[in-house]
Amino acid sequence: MTRYYEDFELGTIYPTKSRLISDADHDTFCNLVGYGVPLFTDNEYALSRGLPGRICPSHLVMSLSTAMTGELFPDSVIALAGIEGAKFIRYVRPGDTIYTEVEVIMKRLTSKPKQGLIIFRDHVYNQFDEEVFRNDKHVLIRCRETL
Repeated sequence: MTRYYEDFELGTIYPTKSRLISDADHDTFCNLVGYGVPLFTDNEYALSRGLPGRICPSHLVMSLSTAMTGELFPDSVIALAGIEGAKFIRYVRPGDTIYTEVEVIMKRLTSKPKQGLIIFRDHVYNQFDEEVFRNDKHVLIRCRETL
């Protein structure tokens, strides 16, 4: 269901679906962007560095979270205007399941008709409900009608 500017309420948290990050997802992402970093590609190397195995690149987690939040406004989003305060709190590994809770922290109409700017704070959690990533996204959203 598409939500428009008017549908988002300040302080409200909108949950997304969860997603398992498979080995195939991880490997495909690393190959696509050219990540050859051993922490991402070599399980033994990651183990030798005190990790429980290879970890996911931060931008894989960020990309999957962004895709999850897009389900809130598939037909009303105009543009991603900016990202602030990105913080990777815990590592994520292939085999983990993540989900995002999207909090509306600011909204205002813009000078252009029929659109508003909303700042969403994305809280990404793993299967243990531990926050693993957070960022604020500035998103231009269509209004349902002219205000």
